[in-house]
Amino acid sequence: MTERNGGGEEILPRKLPIVPLLGRPIFPGVFTPVMITNPVDVKLIDETMAGEAVIGLVLAEKESDKPSIDDLYRIGTSAKIVKKINLPDGGVNIFISTLQRFKIIRSLRKADPIIAVIEYLEDKEDNTSEVKALTRALISEMKQISENNPLFSEEMRLNMVNIDNPGKIADFSASILNIEKKEQQKILETINVRVRMENVLVFIKKEQDIIRIQKRVQHEINQKVEKNQREYFLKEELKAIKTELGLPSDTKSSEYNRFKEQFAKFKFEGEIKETVDQELEKFNLMESNSAEFVVTRNYLDWISVLPWPDPPAEHIDLHSATNILENDHYGLKDVKSRIIEYLAVRKLRKDNRGSILCLVGPPGVGKTSVGRSVARALGKGFFRFSVGGMRDEGEIKGHRRTYIGAMPGKIIQGLKIVKTKSPVFMIDEIDKMGESHSGDPLSALLEVLDPEQNYSFRDHYLDLPFDVSRVFFIVTANTLDRIPGPLLDRMEVIELPGYIDTEKLEIAKNYLVPKSLEKNGLKKNQVKWPRESLLYIANGYAREAGVRNFEKNLDKVHRKLAKIIVEKQEAEAGEPNEKSSAAEESDYKAKTKTNSQAGDKTGEDKFIIDKKIIEEDLGKPIFPEGVYKKADKAGMSMGLAWTSMGGDTLLIEATSIPGKGGLTLTGKMGTVMKESATIAMTYARKLACEVYGVRTKWFERNHIHLHIPEGATPKDGPSAGITMAIALLSLFRNKVIKQQLAMTGELSLSGQVLPIGGLKEKSVAAQRNKAKHIIIPKQNLRDLDEIPDIVKSGVEFHPVERFEEVVALSFGEEECSAAPPVARRKRKPEADAKPKSK
Repeated sequence: MTERNGGGEEILPRKLPIVPLLGRPIFPGVFTPVMITNPVDVKLIDETMAGEAVIGLVLAEKESDKPSIDDLYRIGTSAKIVKKINLPDGGVNIFISTLQRFKIIRSLRKADPIIAVIEYLEDKEDNTSEVKALTRALISEMKQISENNPLFSEEMRLNMVNIDNPGKIADFSASILNIEKKEQQKILETINVRVRMENVLVFIKKEQDIIRIQKRVQHEINQKVEKNQREYFLKEELKAIKTELGLPSDTKSSEYNRFKEQFAKFKFEGEIKETVDQELEKFNLMESNSAEFVVTRNYLDWISVLPWPDPPAEHIDLHSATNILENDHYGLKDVKSRIIEYLAVRKLRKDNRGSILCLVGPPGVGKTSVGRSVARALGKGFFRFSVGGMRDEGEIKGHRRTYIGAMPGKIIQGLKIVKTKSPVFMIDEIDKMGESHSGDPLSALLEVLDPEQNYSFRDHYLDLPFDVSRVFFIVTANTLDRIPGPLLDRMEVIELPGYIDTEKLEIAKNYLVPKSLEKNGLKKNQVKWPRESLLYIANGYAREAGVRNFEKNLDKVHRKLAKIIVEKQEAEAGEPNEKSSAAEESDYKAKTKTNSQAGDKTGEDKFIIDKKIIEEDLGKPIFPEGVYKKADKAGMSMGLAWTSMGGDTLLIEATSIPGKGGLTLTGKMGTVMKESATIAMTYARKLACEVYGVRTKWFERNHIHLHIPEGATPKDGPSAGITMAIALLSLFRNKVIKQQLAMTGELSLSGQVLPIGGLKEKSVAAQRNKAKHIIIPKQNLRDLDEIPDIVKSGVEFHPVERFEEVVALSFGEEECSAAPPVARRKRKPEADAKPKSK
C-alpha cells in the first residue's frame, strides 16, 4: 500500500522495481503508453500491479538483451501504472502517469528484475523575472512549432496551455521535441529549472530552423508540381488546337506518322513486318518522357534509314572499269584481272550477288587504296573500317538493345552510310583482330562473309534478318597465319608482293610525286625530280616492300622546299624574318636553277632535286649506295625469308673456334629453325667427311657457331635449311660461295630439297639485293608463273631436288655425290679444305 503523510499527500516508495527503456527517456508529468516485451519485465509489471503499481523508468546507456543496473543511467522517472493490456505475443502495453525524477542510490538486485533504492529529486525553482520570461518564450515558441507541425495534436496544445509550472513546461516541451535520446537524458538530469528551460529553448530554435527548411523545400516541390501540371494542361490544349486545324498534334505523333509512311514504302513481310508493327504500336502507346520511348524511337529510326529495297539493275562497262583501275594503280595485275573477271561474270549472269576478296601483302603496297578504285570501277558506294585490335564481337554484330548506349555493328552502320544494299565494303587489318571476354570478332565475321549465311545476316541490335549477300567485301591482311581456316575458306586470296626499285620509280613519277606536291602546296612546274634522284631515295631510304616510307621521304623534301619558297616571298615583301636575307638567297640559289638552265620557259625558277639536296633534307642514306648484303667470306651464305612486312634477305654466318666440338646457334631462332640448323649441320658434316676429305677429328677439336644477324628480330621456319647447310659447308671447306647468289629451301635429313612458301616476296627481296641467281626447290616451279616478269627479268632461277645440286651451283663445280657409309671413298683432302686445328 502507498503511504500518506499527515496532510493527505501520497508518499512515494523509496524502493522501486526498475524497467529499462531502450528508446528515449520519459519525463515527469506526462500520461503515455509504454510497451513491455521482455518476459522478466512483464512478470515484474504483473507483480507490481498487485501491490503499489509504482515503477521506475530509466534509459539504458548500453543496449543489451538482458540489461543490468550497470547498463543504465543514474537518473530516471517514477511512474504509476494506470492500466495494463496484455498483448498476443506475450508482452504487455501499460498506460502510465509519470510522477517525479529520482536518482538510483544503490541496487538491491542488479538484474532479472532490477530493484534499487532511490532518492527523489526536487526541481530547483527560481521565481525571478528571468524564469517568467523564459516560461513565456517557451510557450510562445512551442505554439509556433505546433501550428507548423501537423504531428502536434489538439490535446497536446491544450496540455501545454494548462501547465503553469515552469519545470513541467520544460519537461513537456522536451518530451515532444524530435531530439536525440542522449540530449533528452541530459535535460532529464538537469535539476535547475532555469538551465533546463534554456537548454530546451536551444533545441526549439533548431527545430524551427528545420521546419523553415522543410517549408522551403515543400514550397519548391509544389511550384514544380504546379509548373508540370500547367505545362501538361497547355500541351493538351495545344494538342486539341492542332487536331482542330488538322496538324500533327505532337512530336511523337509526327514521328509515328513518319515511321509508318516509311515502313509502308518498304513493304515488309513475315518476321520483319510482324516485329516492326509491334514496335511501332508500342511506340505509339508510350509516354514521350519515358526512358523506353527513346530506346524504341532510336530502334525504329535505324530500321527506317536502312536500304531495305533491292538495288536497281547495274550498268557495267568493262572498258571504263579497266581504265579506272589502270589510272589509279600501277601493277597489281592479279587484282585488276580478278576484278574485271568478276564484273564480266556479273554482267553475263545479271546477278548482283557480292564477292569476297582477301588482299594479302606487306604494308604500303596499296591494299587499302584498291578498295576505293574498285568502288569507282563498279560505280558503287564505298565504306571502309579497320578491325585491327578489335576484341569485341559487338563491334561486328552490334549490342543488344537491353544495354545502355547500344547500337548496331559496323556492317549495319556502313549500310546506313552508303544508303545502298550492294556497296563495296573494305575490312582492313583482318589479321590483327584480337579475342577477349567480350567474344571473338573473327568468328563473328564468319556469318558476314559466308555466302550461304549472309543473305539473312542478323545484327544483335536489330535482331532482324538483313540481306548483305550483295555486298562486295574486300578484306586486307599482312599475313594469313592468324586468320582461322574456316574464315579463310570463304575468301579468294590474292597476294600482293612488294615493289622493286623500277616499280617504285614508276609509282613515284605517276602517283606519289604529284600527290605530295599538291599536299604541300607546290606546283608541278616548281619541282623537277630526275629519275636518278627517285631511284636514290628508293634504294637508299625506302628499301622496304611498300612505298609508304617513300611517300614520307618525298613529303619531307617538299616541306623543306615550301619553307624556302615562303621565306623568299616574305623577304621580297619586306616582312621581318629571323634568317638573314643573304643566307636565304644563298639557300634558295643552291637548290634552284633559272629557267634557262632548266630549259623551262614558264618564267619561274625550278627546284632540281639531286643527291646533294636529298642528303641535306633526309640525312645520310639508311642503305648506302652500293652496300648490299654479301656472302663474300668462307662460312657465309645468302638466304631468303618471308615476313609480314614482305620478303627479306637473310645473311647467315658460321665460324669455328678450338674446343670440344658441338654447335651453338644464335640470332633469336625459333624452334623449327633450330631443328633445321641441326639437320643442316648433320648433312654438311657428312658431305665434308665423305666427299671433301675433312677429317672427323677436326669436328672433335673445333666448336661450330652459326649466327643470323639482326639478333633482335625473331626468326623461324624451315626454308633456310639449305642456306645454313651451305654456310656450314663453306666453313668446313674454307671456300667462298658464288656472289650474287641467294637461295631458299627446306633440307631433309636425306638431302632432299623440299618446297617453301612466299616465293614471290622472296624473289622481290632478292632482286632488291641485286641477286642474279636464285636457287629454289623444284616443286616451286609452278609458283614462278605468279611472279611478275619485271621481277624475273635479270634473275636466273635454279630449281633443285637434291642438296648436292645446291652445292654444285653454290661453288661453281660439278655435282657432288655422297658415297654410302659402307663404300666410303678414300681420297686426299682438298687443297682448300679446312686445315687441322692446332
